[in-house]
Amino acid sequence: MDIDGARVLVAGATGVLGSVLTAELARRGARPALAARDSARLAQVARAYAGAPTVVFDAYDPGSCARAVHDAAARLGGLDAVITVFGSVAFGRATEVGDEVAEHLMAVNVLAPAAFFRAALPIMEPGSALVAFTGVVAERPQAGMADYSASKAALSAWLTAVRREARTTGIRVLDVRPGHLDTGFADRPIAGVAPPMPAAHDATQTVGIVIDAIAEDAELLHTSSDGTLIAEQRAR
Repeated sequence: MDIDGARVLVAGATGVLGSVLTAELARRGARPALAARDSARLAQVARAYAGAPTVVFDAYDPGSCARAVHDAAARLGGLDAVITVFGSVAFGRATEVGDEVAEHLMAVNVLAPAAFFRAALPIMEPGSALVAFTGVVAERPQAGMADYSASKAALSAWLTAVRREARTTGIRVLDVRPGHLDTGFADRPIAGVAPPMPAAHDATQTVGIVIDAIAEDAELLHTSSDGTLIAEQRAR
C-alpha cells in the first residue's frame, strides 16, 4: 500500500500510541480520520490535522464502532486502512480478577475492534488493510495478566481467521504484537497493579515499523526474544 494519500481511520487516536501513529501517518502523506471516545479530546487532537474527519465511538457499543467506520468512509470518500489502537488492561491473579472486569476486557479488546473490522471489510477495496495491536501477550500469556492475555489472544485468533477469509478479496490483515511500550498504558489499569515490567520500547520507533509493515503488505509483526519487531509477509 502507498501510504502517501492513503485514507486511514485511526480508532483510538487520542491515546499516546494513537497520537504518535496519527502524527507519523500524516507526516508520510496519509489522510487520517480520527476516532475516539472523548469528543473534547478528539477535537483538541484534530486541530493538528486540518480537514481531518473526527468520529466518536464507545468501545462498549459495537454499533457505534460500525457507525464510526461508515462516517469516516463517507467523509474521506472511502478507506484504505482501518487501525485499532485502543484497549483496556487489568492486572491480578485469575482468582482475584472479577467476572465484570473479565467481561469488560473482552468487550473492549475483542468485540470492539472486531466491530470496526466487520463494518470495514465489505466497503474496502483490494489492497486495503486492517491493522490491530494485540501485543506479545497474544502469543506469550503472562501470569498476573490472565484475563488481559486471553482477550488479546482472542483478538489475534479472530484476526487469523479473518485474514484467511480476506485474502480472497485482496484485503490485508496485520496483527501487531509489540512488547511493553513507553505509553503509560500499564499505569492506567481498570483493576489491579502492574507487576514489574521489562524495559519499555520506544513508541515512536515502533509506530515507524508498523507503518513500514503496512506499506509492505505484511500480515504479522511479532516480537523476538530480544524485543525486536519482525515482519512476516504471510502469516500462517
